[in-house]
Formats: sequence, structure tokens, C-alpha cells
Amino acid sequence: MVTVRALHVIPSLSAKHGGPSYAVRAMARALAAADVDVTIATTDDDGDDARLKVPIGEPVEEERTHVYYFRRNILPYKVSFGLSRWLNSNVERFDIVHIHALFSFSSTVAARAARRHRVPYIVRPLGVLNRWGLENRRAFLKQISLRLVEIPMLRNAAAIHYTSEAEKLEASSISSIIANQKSVVIPLPVEQIMGNAEDFRHRFPQIAGRKVILFLSRIDEKKGIELLLEAFASVRHQVSDSVLIVAGDGIGNYVQKLRQRINQLKIANAVIWTGHLNDAAKWGAFAVADLFVLPSYSENFGVAAAEALAAGVPVIITNRVGLADEVRAANAGIIVSIDPIEIANALRSLLENPDHRELLSVNGRALAETRFSYECVGERLNKLYRGIADPRLR
Repeated sequence: MVTVRALHVIPSLSAKHGGPSYAVRAMARALAAADVDVTIATTDDDGDDARLKVPIGEPVEEERTHVYYFRRNILPYKVSFGLSRWLNSNVERFDIVHIHALFSFSSTVAARAARRHRVPYIVRPLGVLNRWGLENRRAFLKQISLRLVEIPMLRNAAAIHYTSEAEKLEASSISSIIANQKSVVIPLPVEQIMGNAEDFRHRFPQIAGRKVILFLSRIDEKKGIELLLEAFASVRHQVSDSVLIVAGDGIGNYVQKLRQRINQLKIANAVIWTGHLNDAAKWGAFAVADLFVLPSYSENFGVAAAEALAAGVPVIITNRVGLADEVRAANAGIIVSIDPIEIANALRSLLENPDHRELLSVNGRALAETRFSYECVGERLNKLYRGIADPRLR
């Protein structure tokens, strides 16, 4: 069987951007395991004015994947003239192009290059086709761009790749063109790794003997962290041995605002800030956690929640998280609305009921293994690629 040559294009692979960067690398590993030849083209962006220390315009081997980094020339939208030139010169070498993100320079030039050279492309919107993002992040500019750039790009795509049914449903409500376009729902792959709890406890000894609530994600307004802080402040009165870990990076002003709120709620002695955790420390955090909370206002999938499930950590997520329906159906967690009282009740219920936590843990692992494993996702993506690019493989 002829190997599929797939090109993935994304604005940045910086860990500072959280889930999107993780997801592309995870998909590349899953596809490589399915014998797909994967190349990633991106920029050297590392958030704000920072840049990754990587070779520019030269292939870098990363776990059976060829990665090309190009200089980011202009912010925002991560404009890269080198990336544009490379795409125009090289896109025809591939059987299919998988574009990650919308409202981005890299997405626009990748789609144009693919159309020019008659290479089919797939678009993964990364959850930006949701009302929260369209209404709260550069709303006016996005409405103009959506009409003039993104909808034509999606109309010409071979398929739109959603990672949850909830993401597809919300995107379809925006435009009949989007709703009628061919689409697939394939979740993101997550690993099942046993973290080192002892190493994590050694690094953060203040969690010893306490019930650990974990929030692990980007520190961003859409994540609903204020809701969690208010809920935790309420729970602390009944479950005095509980502690909240807040793991992740965010914009300085917003982090400072959260710290001030923690002081106002008088829970500073029970909240541990870890900053961004590398892979080993991240899995260590899951290993010590009694439960995981993602109180997000909008989440097309919820990578961290899926990782928690894979690690056997019971989850509490809002009904705005893409995984919510699957978690509910599998009885692998508690689904709440955007309400600190509901979140507090869910926290209290799980913290005080170890048997319930154990049941959710078992169900969560089973859900992750059957739906989000590398093998499962890799094979589904490979099948999708072959179905679209078949004439190019003959």
C-alpha cells in the first residue's frame, strides 16, 4: 500500500499556546504509528515577542515527523513570508494538507497554495467557530474575515475536521455554508501515562496528606478560573484538608488579577501555583490529583480533560466543553453549568465520596482507551486521508 504524505500547517508549535500545539504533535505521532509520512510547517513563534530557538527553513526530525520552522515576521496573525514561499514551492509534494486554525496567516496561505496546486486540504478550526470566540476576541474584525476569507476557505476544503460533535453543532449554526460542507468528527489522541506522584510531592511538599483538586490548562479568561476559585472557597469550609493546584501560564495582568481574587477569598494558603509543567511534571500532577476541573466557557475538545480521563482522574467539566456529552454518556465525570454553586456541589460530592471517584476513574480510563488512543485516532485519520487523496496515491 502506498504511504500517504500529509502536510500539517499550524501558526505555532509553542507550548505556551497550550492544547493546539500539543494536539498537532500528538496527531503526528498517531499518524506516524499508522505509517503516514507526516511533515509539519509552522513558524518560530513562542508567544508575544518571543521566538523558539530552532533552525529556520531546515527540516527538524521530531519523533518520525519532519518539522519546518519559518521566521515569524509580523504580529498578530503570525505572518511569515518564508512559510508562504515554502508552501508555494513544496505543497505539491504532498497528497493532502491538514490546516490547523482559522483567522491566521498560515491557514490562508496554506489553503491558497493547496488550491493553486490542486492538492486537497482539510481544515481543523481549533474551536474558533464558536460564539464565545467570535463575540469576545476581535469580534468586528473576525466577522469581516469570516465573510471574506474563512467561509470561502472552508467552502473549498475537502472536509472540515471537528474534534467533538458539540464543536460541529456550534460551527454549523454560524453559516449554512459551514453546515452543509463535508465534515468529520475525530477526537484528539491522548497518551495513557502513569505519572510519578512521589516526584511531584517532593517538588510541592505542601500537598502532603491533602485532597488535591487540579486545574491544568492555559491561564485564560475563557477557562472560567474565577468560577473555580469561588467554588473552592465555598468547599474549603466543609473539606478543610483540600488544596487547589493551578497549573499553567498566562498573561501577567490576568494572573495578577486572579491572585488578588484568591487573597480576597482568603484561600491563598490552599492554592498552589505551579506555572507551566513539562510532560513529566504534568503527568505527576495527574498522579497526585483526586479530581480534575475544567470550568471553561468554551472548549471545542478539552485536551487536558481527556488527559485526566486517560490518567484515571475523575473530571468535573462544564457543558461548554466539547467532551461533555461523551463524558456524560460514559459516566466518567460530572457535567456542570457555568455556575460556581454547581461546581462547588460537584467538588464537595467527589471529595467526600471516594467510591464515586473510583467508579469515575475506571470509566474514564475505558473511555480514553476506546476513543482517544493513538491507535484509534491514527487509523481514523489515515482512513480519512486515503478517502480524500486516493487518486493521488495511484
